[in-house]
Amino acid sequence: MSADPKKICFLSGDIEVAQIAARKLTKRFGSVPVENADVIVALGGDGFMLATLHQTQNLNIPVYGMNRGTVGFLMNEYSEDDLLKRLDEAEEAVINPLCMRATCVDGSTDKALAINEVSLLRAGPQAAKLKISVDGKVRLDELVCDGALVCTPAGSTAYNYSAHGPILPIGADILALTAMASFRPRRWRGALLPKTATVRFEVLESRKRPVSAVADGSEVRDVVAVEISSEPNVVHNILFDPGHGLEERLIREQFV
Repeated sequence: MSADPKKICFLSGDIEVAQIAARKLTKRFGSVPVENADVIVALGGDGFMLATLHQTQNLNIPVYGMNRGTVGFLMNEYSEDDLLKRLDEAEEAVINPLCMRATCVDGSTDKALAINEVSLLRAGPQAAKLKISVDGKVRLDELVCDGALVCTPAGSTAYNYSAHGPILPIGADILALTAMASFRPRRWRGALLPKTATVRFEVLESRKRPVSAVADGSEVRDVVAVEISSEPNVVHNILFDPGHGLEERLIREQFV
């Protein structure tokens, strides 16, 4: 444990078990306003962890999660013992989010960041039709599917993995482009792209086949075009207990 204990800000999700944990930990260790903290301890599940990272992205404060939710892939095990020691010894994973720039049918535009993935999803009874370009070059004239996504290594075990996309090592400068229920080309699984790539989706027959774009939990409806690229100017620092960091979790997940 360091000579000067870290100033901690405890944040909790809406579920009761997380709020109870926050009160107990605050009573034991104290809690400072988030802007004065050396470290943020987020109590909840992966959804709350993502929300915390988004809300504090301009503060340059590392976030250490403890699981009080259901999944907790981005979280450490919950324990009140030796918390200060665990924070001192924690390993840091550095993540750049994706930037989504969406243009809608009415001409309006929206911009959002995604730590896990940006997804395009059909919003009607018919399959979506998408044209895919990478760095300005058309790579697929027409993908007929339920949707498609671009994910970061940190998000590769989330929606991407459920859609049979690849798990990416956390240190890899790679993005995964994965199709969901691809009908044409039949069983097309997607592609691995350099982190520097800009992916553009154009929605074909957008009024007949409406599509929504979702950056983590931020949804934009009735899109006609979506550009996705990594955002190097935004950095998220996530802390993990030694031997249980994202890289180890991503490797372990592939052998389950």
